[in-house]
Amino acid sequence: MEPFRVHTGRALPLGLPDIDTDQIMPARYLKRIERTGFGEFLFADRRKEPGFPLDDPRYAGATILIAGANFGCGSSREHAVWGIAQAGFRALVAPSFADIFRGNCLRNGLLPVALPGEVVERLLEAVRADPALELTVDLEACEVRGAGVRAAFGIEEDARRRLLEGLDDVSITLRHEAEIAASERRRPAWLPSLA
Repeated sequence: MEPFRVHTGRALPLGLPDIDTDQIMPARYLKRIERTGFGEFLFADRRKEPGFPLDDPRYAGATILIAGANFGCGSSREHAVWGIAQAGFRALVAPSFADIFRGNCLRNGLLPVALPGEVVERLLEAVRADPALELTVDLEACEVRGAGVRAAFGIEEDARRRLLEGLDDVSITLRHEAEIAASERRRPAWLPSLA
């Protein structure tokens, strides 16, 4: 997983509340057995709506998604997070996130930043007025900067450390590979083995 420290980029002003994981990644795209290739299906049904911001060329290449409250509600599909990340987004900014979705983001290297609604609204207005505007999401300082905004955000220290170091569950386990191997060597032969 790529570490996340400080990211500066342009933003996509989605701003809609209660976007569920089925809107983010429709169920018909969940048949793949790989964890890759989901970016092209991001918001597949919503993109048919005229003026949907993801297809607006002014926001092409945006790496920060600004959403409305309760973003990622609905089912627990991790595919929604994979699709957002594979579409090039590194951070999400919204007034609130569904708990399971937020956890999936943190485990997959995507930073969900919850800010007060009025701050999110100021960012949305600024980005809509100037699509070239860049924002900075700084995990080291735990703040978002840009468009005249400097807003602090909270994050659990363990999640922050994992993102800063680029650690997923597998890489954390592999930090203990030598101890795991030593433990396996000490196991009695009659017990089940990983070998």
